[in-house]
Amino acid sequence: MAVFLNNKVGLKINNVDLSDHVTSITLNQAFDELEVTAMGDTSHKFVKGLESATLTVSFLNDQSTGEVLATLNAAYGTTVAWKAVNNSATAVGAENLLYSGDLLVNNLTPINGAVGDMSTMDITFTVNSAVTAASTGTF
Repeated sequence: MAVFLNNKVGLKINNVDLSDHVTSITLNQAFDELEVTAMGDTSHKFVKGLESATLTVSFLNDQSTGEVLATLNAAYGTTVAWKAVNNSATAVGAENLLYSGDLLVNNLTPINGAVGDMSTMDITFTVNSAVTAASTGTF
């Protein structure tokens, strides 16, 4: 039986494991559709164009050295490597793919919250490369 509980997703940004500060993560992949309809065709035809992806992450802010804010502040305005795996407690394999690529750290929310609230930030990063899904490698 398949297991759908998804509470062990692992995330590394710029080789820093931020998994224990992530409350939600979504990878969206898409590609441009280029029309190649020619004379005589009876319907539109399309081929795959360039890939476009985003990585949306909800973080618990942590100002400690080597944690969320320090890692993202150091990378702000640059492109850095990222890796994500569905189950960080299980070896990478055909049923636990390792996703990776480069992302542009193009926005931050370093101050967020109200009295009694947790400081969090929800960020959508632009993926600056093709996304790789591999059944081998290390998280």
